[in-house]
Amino acid sequence: MAQMYLGVDGGGTKCRMRLCDQNFDVISDAEIAAPSNLQVANGDAAYAAINKLVKIVFAKANIEMEQAKDIYACFGMAGARLLSDRKKFAARSFPFASLIVVDDIDIARAGAHLGEDGGVLIIGTGSAGLGQVDGTRHQVGGWGFLVGDTMSGAWLGRKLVRKSLLAFEGLEPGSALTKAVMEKFDNDPQKLMTWSFTNSAALVSDDNLQGVKQVLSPRQVLAPRQILAPRQIHARPVDYGAFVPMIFDYLEQNDAIAKQLVEIELAAIRQYVQWFEQRAIKSIAIVGGLGQRLFPMLEKIYPGLIIQPKSSPLNGAIILSAK
Repeated sequence: MAQMYLGVDGGGTKCRMRLCDQNFDVISDAEIAAPSNLQVANGDAAYAAINKLVKIVFAKANIEMEQAKDIYACFGMAGARLLSDRKKFAARSFPFASLIVVDDIDIARAGAHLGEDGGVLIIGTGSAGLGQVDGTRHQVGGWGFLVGDTMSGAWLGRKLVRKSLLAFEGLEPGSALTKAVMEKFDNDPQKLMTWSFTNSAALVSDDNLQGVKQVLSPRQVLAPRQILAPRQIHARPVDYGAFVPMIFDYLEQNDAIAKQLVEIELAAIRQYVQWFEQRAIKSIAIVGGLGQRLFPMLEKIYPGLIIQPKSSPLNGAIILSAK
């Protein structure tokens, strides 16, 4: 049987898979809501998600499992910044003729430029950059929320929350935006603190949940008077990123803090753009929800340099599987 190509786009909450024939025409594809970050459960979650998708995609394509020996695969995985993690995952038991495991930014870049030279900036909940010049790979950022991600929605949302608290206490000027953030916590800094960091010994009651339920994810909302498990629970990057739409809502009202935060974000992006320009990267595709929201501004600031992706990360995984 002719060889086939399989691509995986493994994210923090979803996993996508596509199977193509020797002409790169799609045979079947599927998506499941399952965490596939390599840092979740030491990669076990990603392994389970991929094995589940293989069965779904093969069934839709009406092919048997033994035909996997004709398939060349590429997995682009979240949480795969470290080479050691990629090698460890690729060494697991998979049935394919060939397999490469790459960072999810690699498939985003390959898809954005159809495998040709160029760069990509991921500006979403997290952030990172990757460029390719004459086949040479140049990667920057992608070190996570705690020590990096300076372009990210998580970082920007946390900046807004911090400025809102500082304004509430009279330490910095505030605005309608910062007031709206504090109103989500009933103008009670203790509720904000409970949301951001809950000590393992705390007793959570109806009173201190009431003002924060609307900004908590479903996973974080606890039953009344529930004793927390003996571990520390922090607000996650995605929880901070949930505040970012407020910035753009208030930007339309000419809010001073919203304008300030957008300028801070654009300055962070400028650092990465300059880094790419120093490496002779001629076009940079923008990927991610926050990046797309900023795209009209970025296109005006960097005419001819900032572009929209030419295809999806999943298509990028197919491209890399054939190399």
